[in-house]
Amino acid sequence: MSQPAASPRASLEVADIVRAHGQEFLARYRVPTDRRRVLADVASCRTATLGGHVERCDSCPHEKVAYNSCRNRHCPKCQGSVAARWMQDRSEELLDVPYFHVVFTLPDEIAAIALQNPRVVYGILFQAVGQTLQEVAATPKHLGAKIGFLAVLHTWGQNPHHHPHLHCVVPAGGLSACGTKWVHTKKQDFFLPVRVLSRVFRGKFIALLQRAYDLGKLEFHGQLSGLAQPGAWQHRLNVAVRNEWVVYSKAPFGGPEVVLKYLARYTHRVAISNRRLLRLENGQVTFRVKDYAAGGRQTTYTLTAVEFLRRFLQHVLPRGFMRIRHFGFMANRFRREQLEHARQLLGMAPRTTATEPETPPVQASDPNSDGTLDSDDVCPVCRRGRLLITRLIREDRPHSQPIPKPHINVVLTSTTVRDTS
Repeated sequence: MSQPAASPRASLEVADIVRAHGQEFLARYRVPTDRRRVLADVASCRTATLGGHVERCDSCPHEKVAYNSCRNRHCPKCQGSVAARWMQDRSEELLDVPYFHVVFTLPDEIAAIALQNPRVVYGILFQAVGQTLQEVAATPKHLGAKIGFLAVLHTWGQNPHHHPHLHCVVPAGGLSACGTKWVHTKKQDFFLPVRVLSRVFRGKFIALLQRAYDLGKLEFHGQLSGLAQPGAWQHRLNVAVRNEWVVYSKAPFGGPEVVLKYLARYTHRVAISNRRLLRLENGQVTFRVKDYAAGGRQTTYTLTAVEFLRRFLQHVLPRGFMRIRHFGFMANRFRREQLEHARQLLGMAPRTTATEPETPPVQASDPNSDGTLDSDDVCPVCRRGRLLITRLIREDRPHSQPIPKPHINVVLTSTTVRDTS
């Protein structure tokens, strides 16, 4: 009996590059266990390695294989369902006001330190941005209100080099100091002065970073090892302080629906999506990029496969690190009550509470009387029947081989890679 066809896949995926050149990459670099785990998960995602199930239509002969996902948050194929659930929750929290998009970027002198100390420095980035926006907004000269916002950490640029920055989505206004009215921004197209934000942000970040250094929370390796000496450290900070730090405030979004579309694009992104990949030939990866120096024009960029994987893994966050955080009246502890209060002040209808279903939903692991399992998919062939899970495929993850071998026809580079560890 022939096997049913697996679900369609992109013509080129990050997983293909990992399978073809992952071992070459591991031979060249010392790779921590958590990043090896990312490589293994990405390579195994939605393949027989992780198991899966066979679905069959109950109205026609159509069958398909659906393999399990790795659920790693750095995997390009595993963000869709997570993002959809997160977006549903956020859609119920949006206020009927314009929203501003404010971006805080770390300068190169600090970004290099963040690469070796991601948990500490990215944590300081969130803390400094949170303090900056709330304190400047609370000043009567600028807004005089308690604001709330969410911040999303991105660590990549287009190519995808290390470029840590924080995207903040902020309602245009906030709660008055006494909490009895909503304070609107003084101008519809202007939130807070970016020069003030830049300088306050720089001061707060440098102070927090210096404290981390004094407490011995920072580590330095390789080219940065000299920063362990106080003189070299102070020189690095002096260079960073002399420069203006980039803070960018975009024009307000058109409304809650536009905000949702933006959040869908930004909140659960990974360093590079599969749809941007074009070719893997002779050990070279070519992918699409936006050239912002040319007004966002689409162009292409090529890296060796090993360099591509090195850059991809630069954006693996520490285990348990939260890259989406809420501040002010949207902070997790108070969000539901404070948002409901803001809705009342804005004259919005109270948020409806979803009722529980009378009967619990059928789980995919609960068999029907005929031994089949339920699936929510409508048959793509006949459009009448429902796809039922008829057979489970057991996981076949090897213990001795962290990265599965290539299963597509790719050309490996012939260059011998020396062990530089």
